[in-house]
Amino acid sequence: MSDIIVTNWFGDLVSHAQAVVEAASADDVVKVLKNPAQYPSPVRAVGSNHSTAPCAVVDGGTILKMSGMNKILDISNGTVTAEAGALYIDVAKELEKQNLQFYVNTEIGSLSVGSAACAGTKDSSMPGEYGQVGSYVTRIKMALPSGDFLEVTDDQPDLMQKVRSSYGTFGIVCEATFRVRPIQPMAVRHKTFKLDDFIQQLPALKAGGESLMFYVFPFDNLITVEFRKYDPTATGDPNRAVWPLRNYMWASAGPLVCANAGKDIPDKTVRYKVIDGFNALWRWKLENLIQSGNTVATDQIIRYPPVGGASRYTFSLWAFPEATYPAVLRACFQFCQQYYKQNGYRVDMLFVGYRVAKDQNSLLSYSWDGDVMTIDPVSTANPGWDQFLVAYNQFSSDQGGIPLFNQTYGITPAQAQKALGDRLTAFAAARKTYDPQGRLLNDYFRALLGN
Repeated sequence: MSDIIVTNWFGDLVSHAQAVVEAASADDVVKVLKNPAQYPSPVRAVGSNHSTAPCAVVDGGTILKMSGMNKILDISNGTVTAEAGALYIDVAKELEKQNLQFYVNTEIGSLSVGSAACAGTKDSSMPGEYGQVGSYVTRIKMALPSGDFLEVTDDQPDLMQKVRSSYGTFGIVCEATFRVRPIQPMAVRHKTFKLDDFIQQLPALKAGGESLMFYVFPFDNLITVEFRKYDPTATGDPNRAVWPLRNYMWASAGPLVCANAGKDIPDKTVRYKVIDGFNALWRWKLENLIQSGNTVATDQIIRYPPVGGASRYTFSLWAFPEATYPAVLRACFQFCQQYYKQNGYRVDMLFVGYRVAKDQNSLLSYSWDGDVMTIDPVSTANPGWDQFLVAYNQFSSDQGGIPLFNQTYGITPAQAQKALGDRLTAFAAARKTYDPQGRLLNDYFRALLGN
């Protein structure tokens, strides 16, 4: 059989599959799993294939495309149930028609329900809430390699904890149920700090009763903080303009400007003056235009095109304990500036960060031990990006960082083991009980799990 080339959304991760199947039903999934002669191992399921790490890459195996399984099955009793291929933004828009919303309105609307149920996500936690989508999953139905179906609910907390971080290595998720809530007015504002001021004021910012997201500019020594909070006292019609403007600047204009600067301006000094100028404009818009006391949380979610185009971008993630974050952030600025001096490379967009609450709903949660803050480089994958990530990963690991298996490119088994320790060992052992033959285990997870 000849190779079938399948790439991720960005186009930088390539599978050489022997078979590609577009599933229309759970029975289609079972047929693939029970027929290894026609559909060789490993079998990896994909939704929009938006991951920045090779968790869905196969060489000689089978890609199971889930996008055809996109029905919303039920909205009732404070929950929504949908098939695995349904996109998060489509479900969110349907919820909005019933005056409902997800608890976590994560930016990437291309996230599929199946991935949300069993893989890592990120968003700055609203006060008293979690920042990971899977923490609000109450039921998962998946097809096991044996061909049997397994349904896991909150009544099985230990198993649910493992399945929420299974990344399709226990079974293929076919449908999932999420807790939802009534829509509440949400306020948003932005403020920019110099690094020293940010570190000095961080305790007060954390105590302020708002979620915290960061736009980080290591070469300007600046951090812009996005503050969000629900305000049930807000009246009048919500402002439906601020989030589309933010999303356009962030997901369309920003990557396009930076990519074109890299392509059209060979002189690095001039190129980065252009990019830094755009970042200054971006900060001004955040501080002066992306401000409102009454917005709709669902408007934060971005609908990306099915395939990354001229404005595509990629990213990576490391989370750090909240107590050490000020020192790590300062060290990160120094690391980036020194790396540029020594290697002539810098990230061509910016870094972002999220404050994510302690969360043990998933066994491999990056905030298992306590509240964390992340430092996430964002790039158009300008030349030198992959080499930078190797160095950045080691820096982050040395600083006590925790990666995310589907959003941290290039992590090593040693870095994963250092970050997750006994939890990773326990997860690997549990996984074998559901997939003893490694039917769902690609080379990436085989290495990380020590199989």
